[in-house]
This record gives sequence, C-alpha cells and structure tokens, in this order.
Amino acid sequence: MRGPFLLLLRGLRGRWAGVAVCCVLAGCASNAPTPRGEVKGAPTHAAELAQSDANRMATLAMQENLDGLMRLADKLYRRNPAEWRKGAATGREQALEQLRTAVLQRQPWAPLQGRRDIAAMALALAPEFSGDRVAAFIYATADMIVTAHGGKTEFFLLDGMDAQHLYNAARNVETAVWLLAQRRNAQGQPLLLADEIGQQGRNLSFEREFGKIIARLDLLAAFTTEKYRRAAISYVQGIVGGTFLQFLPVR
Repeated sequence: MRGPFLLLLRGLRGRWAGVAVCCVLAGCASNAPTPRGEVKGAPTHAAELAQSDANRMATLAMQENLDGLMRLADKLYRRNPAEWRKGAATGREQALEQLRTAVLQRQPWAPLQGRRDIAAMALALAPEFSGDRVAAFIYATADMIVTAHGGKTEFFLLDGMDAQHLYNAARNVETAVWLLAQRRNAQGQPLLLADEIGQQGRNLSFEREFGKIIARLDLLAAFTTEKYRRAAISYVQGIVGGTFLQFLPVR
C-alpha cells in the first residue's frame, strides 16, 4: 500500500502534492463510524427496592413501548396533518401532549365512544370512523397493551403477568399494522399514510417501530413463561439436592 502512495507523491509537485494528501485523509475520515448515541441507564429510585429483575424488565419494556407509540403518533401526524386538525388542539405538538396525557393517565378518549382495548382498536381502524384516526389508533393500541399487562405500567414484587395475554397483544399489533396498510376509506385511499415505497425512495420507519413493539411483547411473554417454568425446576432441584447433593463429613 505504501509503495504506490509514495510513487504518487513523487509524481506530484508543490501544492498539488498537498491537495492529494488532503484528499486521501478526507477519504479516510469519511470511513469513520458516525456516533449514534450510547446506552444510558435510568436514574435509581427508592421504588426499585420493591422490584425484582423481572419487574424492572417489564417496567422498562412498557415505557419503551409507550414511547414508541408516541413516536409513531408524531410520525403519523407529520404524514397525515389533517388528522390532528379534527380535534381541539391548536397544533401538532399540543395534540401529541393531549394524547400522551390520556394514555399515561388512562383517561377515556371521547371519539372512541367509551370503548377500550381491542374494541377501541376495531373502531379506530374502521373505514367509517370520522374522528382523529391517529390519536384513536395510538390510544387504543396503548390501552390494549396496558390491559394485557394487567392494567399496569409499573410492576413490583406482588405483580404477576399472563404470558398468553402478552403474546396475544403482540399478535394484535401485527393485525393492526396489516389493517392499517390494507384498508381503504370510501374514496379508496389508505386510512392513514405510513410506510412508503416509491420512486422517491423507501420509508419503512413505521414498520421498524411497530416491529420493536412486537418484539418486546414477544420477548416478555417468553420470559414470563420461562420464569414460571424455571421456578418449578428450581423447586425440584431443591428437593433432590437436599437428599443427594450434600457434603459428607471427612473426619
């Protein structure tokens, strides 16, 4: 590698040699990895003393799923600005804040007519729904996920979760994403503009964000099942070990 490079420099004179060196260095710098942030742990709170590792994992997964849904709401509003204008908000940011508050405090969302969980998801994805579809869809999906976790967003030592409910929640999100892509309104247009593949480029960021939510739910479902299975195995090991795995006196 050095031989050709030295020959190149010898073949150039004056300022042109300096230009060549700068171009080579710039090319090397362009190959350096771009910083993309770093993992940061959450601040420690006294409430964590009442949480097991499994409780903490479930709490973090729930926080990430709700944050992911709000990121999707923001992206959907950007692609479908007519939706937030159907409500009382004066801007997209205010619409997002109202939605976040309703989700976190589990306040009823009036356009959903008192429906919650999967019933609310069905209404939000119905072609005849005329309200703010972005808010209705995100609120209903969040409510369904919280319901699958026993109606809680934080988990402590006395809390338990149903692995099948978590698994079903993941499948519900998959179904909702498919319906969002396939269903059309009375004018034959998509219910909401989301992912796009066309001559101008590919935008699959919605699919990636939904995929993260589905993956977290599936992982938590598998972990919950494994936790109870391992508890039974550990109990049997304790009985067997109490009889056969004891140290014997040597004097």
